Amino acid sequence: MASVSIPACTTALLLDIEGTTTPITFVKDILFPYIREHLEDHLSTHWEEDECKQDVHLLKKQIEEDMRQNRACPVHTVDQTVHTDEEKAIREVVENVMWQMAADRKSTALKQLQGHMWRAAYTSGRIKGEIYPDVVPSVKTWRERGLKVYIYSSGSVEAQKLLFGYSVEGDVLDLFDGHFDTTIGAKVDWKSYERIAERLGCQPEEITFLTDVSREAKAAEEAGLNVLLVVRPGNMELTDEESAHYNLITSFSQLQLTGRA
Repeated sequence: MASVSIPACTTALLLDIEGTTTPITFVKDILFPYIREHLEDHLSTHWEEDECKQDVHLLKKQIEEDMRQNRACPVHTVDQTVHTDEEKAIREVVENVMWQMAADRKSTALKQLQGHMWRAAYTSGRIKGEIYPDVVPSVKTWRERGLKVYIYSSGSVEAQKLLFGYSVEGDVLDLFDGHFDTTIGAKVDWKSYERIAERLGCQPEEITFLTDVSREAKAAEEAGLNVLLVVRPGNMELTDEESAHYNLITSFSQLQLTGRA
């Protein structure tokens, strides 16, 4: 695939993670199975700790919101009071989390709990974050050329920092100027990208967004961002219309910084 130039007005690059900096298989085959296998043990071990209580509280709020919106969800609500049978309450949390994961939900409540569980796995060395080999050298080059580089992922900011802080390339967190997650809005909502631009103190057209998901690309484009679609092995296949509409890259090394010293 030929090289692609980003507009000279670009001051910041905004990167997706799954399918863009990191193989989809890492998330699907490593991170998610870890949650499924260790969730019940994690809750049993940490149930009385403040962090776990906060995670369960957020899940309860999410269920209440789902019920208000008439979304499909497990019929019971999560209740963590002194009168609740602990084992029953834990089973209900497990059921809800498994349901959300099966539905590929991006809820902040789910992502927060997952992030806390992955923290233990990363810090113990059981998991190392996978990064495509072209990512680190390319990001270093972009930064040397004066660009800011940010991450925007549906995974929590904590989960993002763990992936890059405990990666196969070592701790590469210093390559990124900041992180955004769903607390700023859904990645398929154009308003989220407007908020990011406001947070960065720049115009939307000064940001170039790299993602493998066409719905995210469309939302970012609607907000005025420049967009590149990343085509990696295992990513969702693009339609002919999408392939014709967007600039495509298969490696970060194809990105050309025209007009920069």
